[in-house]
Amino acid sequence: MKIVEKYKSVSLILRILCGLVIGALLGLFAKDLRIVPQLGTLFVGALKAIAPVLVFVLVISALAQGTSKLDRRFGLVIGLYMLSTLLASIVAIVGSYLFPQTLKLTEAATQAAPTGVGEVLGNLLQNLVQNPLAAVAGGNYIGILFWAVVIGLTAKKIAGDATKAMLKDISDIISKIVSGIIELAPFGILGLVYTNVATNGLSIFTDYGKLLMLLVGAMLVVALVVDPLIAAIVLRRNPYPLVWRCLKNSGLTAFFTRSSAANIPVNMAFCEKLGLDREMYAVSIPLGATINMDGAAVTIAVMTLAAVNTVGIQVPFFTALMLAIIATVAACGSSGVAGGSLLLIPMACSLFGVSADVAMQTVAVGFIIGVVQDSLETAINSSGDVLFAATAEYAQWKKEGKPLPTFLGGTHQTEA
Repeated sequence: MKIVEKYKSVSLILRILCGLVIGALLGLFAKDLRIVPQLGTLFVGALKAIAPVLVFVLVISALAQGTSKLDRRFGLVIGLYMLSTLLASIVAIVGSYLFPQTLKLTEAATQAAPTGVGEVLGNLLQNLVQNPLAAVAGGNYIGILFWAVVIGLTAKKIAGDATKAMLKDISDIISKIVSGIIELAPFGILGLVYTNVATNGLSIFTDYGKLLMLLVGAMLVVALVVDPLIAAIVLRRNPYPLVWRCLKNSGLTAFFTRSSAANIPVNMAFCEKLGLDREMYAVSIPLGATINMDGAAVTIAVMTLAAVNTVGIQVPFFTALMLAIIATVAACGSSGVAGGSLLLIPMACSLFGVSADVAMQTVAVGFIIGVVQDSLETAINSSGDVLFAATAEYAQWKKEGKPLPTFLGGTHQTEA
């Protein structure tokens, strides 16, 4: 127990960085280890297994015991999610025109991809009303969120105090389990980094270096300029202390898990440290893992225009701006798992008459560079979930005259 307490006394971020360095070194100089990759598999598997249960019970418990309705903060969160995703698409389009890319086509990917926006929206609606137990078992977060809200609001009206107390106890138990899993993140990230480095080395940066630079550059502009600007306009404060905290506490783990869904427990725990209203973030964080997809929008737009350039189709800039709307809608329909945005590229390509064969080859290129692209995409998506949830919450605090956290120039003390 003393060893465990000593381990937990060290900053989680420092422990994660140690795991990152050790994993990279082992990946470079000891590529044949068999047990190390299992650490990453077990960590991500545990997060993916517990996250749907956590979201389901947490949302139900929060709404059942809540004393207030989902107020204008919730509407503001949704608006911020959608605005940032749209602006991310525009940034990607502008970048693609300033630095046009072509692709070295490879073998076509074999996964089935949606053929239009209507199919994406149809899939979303079908997922919305999926059997709640099947939604939890399959990690369908839009379905989980829908049924949890329905059950939670119904329980708020008719459930007795004993039932509400039981729901809270169940929520606390699952949250405690999640906290234990997160404490093991350094070992999981060690395994994930080892697998990536041992398998891919540094060759990924040479074959598709320019395309990766455009993707990474556009995502960094969104994360470090666009999203902070939105937060600054809403809060009228320097947003970067909050931005850095979100990137450090949420983006870092999301970078290695490569799954917005798997990072939901991490974001939940961080929101609590930020002092946010549990009733709000219990709904807005899983919602953000579904519709706040800045990185996915960048990927869809950049890869689509690269495919367009490859086949020699000339597209005027203002016509390409239509892609921003398509990419925004498509990104909101992408799944919160590794590579979820790539299968929506063919739908966007069809807007410009790119053949299905070329589009699916573009998807295959996306999977090749996904070790970097998808990691950064997920980090931006997941950290943005917390950023805008906190922005909406703190904006309400300002309106009500409550002090903001000290890192934003207020007097409210938080753990973050």
